[in-house]
Amino acid sequence: MNTTASRSRRAAVVAATALLAGLALPATANADSGRNPGDAERTPARYTQQTLDWQPCAGQPALECATMAVPRDWHHPGVGADLTIAVSRHRATDPAHRKGALMETAGGPGGQGLLRPMDLAQGAPKVAAAYDIVSFDQRGVGRSTRAACQTPEEFQEFLAGDYRDQSPEAIDQVIANSRKLVEGCEKNSGDLLPFLTTEQTARDMDLYRSLLGEKRISYYGASYATMIGAYYGTLFPHRVEWMVLDSNIGFEGTWEQYELGQPMSFQRRFEEDFLPWMAARDATYHWGSTPAEVGAHWEQRRAALHDQPITDGSLTLGPNQLDNGTINAIYSEKAFPLLASGLTALDDWQGADPTAKETARRLFGQYLSPEFLAEYFSVTCGDTPWTKDLNTWIERGAENTARNPLIGARTLAFSSVCALWPTAPAPEVKVTGAHLPPVLMLNSLHDPATYYEAALGAHRALRGSELVTVTSNGNHGQYPGSDPCVTDTVERYLLDDRAPGHDLTCPVPQAG
Repeated sequence: MNTTASRSRRAAVVAATALLAGLALPATANADSGRNPGDAERTPARYTQQTLDWQPCAGQPALECATMAVPRDWHHPGVGADLTIAVSRHRATDPAHRKGALMETAGGPGGQGLLRPMDLAQGAPKVAAAYDIVSFDQRGVGRSTRAACQTPEEFQEFLAGDYRDQSPEAIDQVIANSRKLVEGCEKNSGDLLPFLTTEQTARDMDLYRSLLGEKRISYYGASYATMIGAYYGTLFPHRVEWMVLDSNIGFEGTWEQYELGQPMSFQRRFEEDFLPWMAARDATYHWGSTPAEVGAHWEQRRAALHDQPITDGSLTLGPNQLDNGTINAIYSEKAFPLLASGLTALDDWQGADPTAKETARRLFGQYLSPEFLAEYFSVTCGDTPWTKDLNTWIERGAENTARNPLIGARTLAFSSVCALWPTAPAPEVKVTGAHLPPVLMLNSLHDPATYYEAALGAHRALRGSELVTVTSNGNHGQYPGSDPCVTDTVERYLLDDRAPGHDLTCPVPQAG
């Protein structure tokens, strides 16, 4: 796995980064600059001596699955019941030229990673030939030990109504619904909540690495998984061969700071990308021939849903559901036609084309889930400090609703959950990039969720990283993808051990 060139490259990186300021470590990892912070606490043998019993994954014969036990709290491994982590592996398809293991994790927070190696293997066959692609369901989700907050019926209350409504009654109801969600989390998962954090997950990763028998791993992570990767690289820099961070969370700061930037970026994506796209196709969708006309049509539909939600069996489509489906669809340009088709069904629900109607049901009627948000809030509320004053969030919610309503309208609902969250913040992990090889970062200019401004901050914090700015699209998640510049850059890095050596823009600008 490690050629003489790669060893020389790593030695040079270590020598150079040794001159940087020391890592700011979690309070429980008091390692000095000459030691590896993640190794400051010895892992008990009952974890390190486990054997992974690989079996074919259900429904995925090319993927192997197993489980491993991890401490509930890595800083006090003898306290509390162990957690179970479901892990997976897709073997390198060219074992004679195998380079090692490439670990990936899921985004969200709240996504499930167990089956993700199949997607990466299919989308990046050259990488799948050279690497065992490994992943897992993070603590709190999927087939690992799960968190629970609400039933699906209770969860519908949290998403009900109109988040734009600034009346005292509506604000009181939003806060009451957030309080109910927190109370459900405490009731159903209370003793688990303090340990569903990014820092704890990074330590799970390193146990998994050791059980795989790998001295080092490479890493690919998109969205929230960029934060997991950055934390892992901070705690275990000596365990990182190569690292690709795709569509970056602002992991140098707090979740509160990062999420306060999202109303701007989702509104930008909606107004500057989706509305012009749909206006250019007025002959197909008949929603307006200019972005302004399409935007006005969208607002008219939303106002109509506020006054009279669409009910169809167990389905209720109100203004929040319109927002949620739109938010979900603008992550990728591939979903723009689905969103446009679904929107046409809202003009005349009873007489709508059956295909458009079914698209609308799926798009606007299925958003997030109580299982997803149990993990989402555990991580985002528990990783870093939050402002606890609800009046502050009422004011910020009103400001975001007025300026950037698409996602800004839900500021109060989501942030009040964290204001009411029962656990203390996790130990601080300050990302610096010290002792890491050059980390390759990818981000599009108009990514709605992991906005470019946050990626720039993360890039500055992760010293020695190299940022690929993608201008060919505004999608969330760039690799694997259709941009050959991105593909070539990532695969030279992972397969040929060749970092760009500088920041760059994709597509490469044409000469002359």
